[in-house]
Amino acid sequence: QGQFVLLRDTRTDGSFLVHHFLSFYLRAGCKVCFVALLQSFSHYSIVAQKLGVSLAAAKERGQLVFLEGLKSCLDLLFGEEEQPGQPSPLQFLSGSCSDLRALFDFVRVSLAPAEGDSWKGPVLLVDDLSVLLSLGAAPVAVLDFIHYCRVSVCCHMKGNIVVLVHSNEDSEDEENELVVNSLCHHSDLILWAEGLATGFCKDVHGQIKIIKRLSLRQAAGQDLVQTYQYKIQDRNVTFFARGLSSAVL
Repeated sequence: QGQFVLLRDTRTDGSFLVHHFLSFYLRAGCKVCFVALLQSFSHYSIVAQKLGVSLAAAKERGQLVFLEGLKSCLDLLFGEEEQPGQPSPLQFLSGSCSDLRALFDFVRVSLAPAEGDSWKGPVLLVDDLSVLLSLGAAPVAVLDFIHYCRVSVCCHMKGNIVVLVHSNEDSEDEENELVVNSLCHHSDLILWAEGLATGFCKDVHGQIKIIKRLSLRQAAGQDLVQTYQYKIQDRNVTFFARGLSSAVL
């Protein structure tokens, strides 16, 4: 409880981690607010079905609150009418405001405990945060949004936050790297998926660093870093120590 987990990918696609956490928390009986900025609902639903979870059923019973960012962007940009009293969570796109307060309000209201709820705990899942920068949000606004979400979800509601960001250490996108580095300093756990330095391999799709931020809790503590390689299969992901894939052995 109260954990902030950062999913980071470099030279590869780390979306398999998002699908894992989404299905994991839904099966665990948690209330999930999924801010999906990268793909459509049908995409996530198809992958979730392979993992044995129905997103449509979770939405119907009120366990999953899904923000389809692609649809919200189109509605705003092409002037679709909003429901009275319910501004779009991506209101900053219209130019009427520069902060992400509307998006934070959406998250807060979605995860606020209601009478009769029996969910085990609230979870905020964001895929992916880098899209907000691409849509024109300022790095300070994005970091403020995450800060207020951490205070509300992690501290007050005792829930968890899982956020995916793309990064490239050689990138000239200074704003994105600023956000990524800042989030790394505030994370309790970092799962960093990286493409292989040697290039494509059909038996090893990449490596993942698991960084447990012990220094965040203990002033003199050292972060615990574990590195594994992985292969993505149709319904699961296989992890193994570096150099110990079935192709090598």
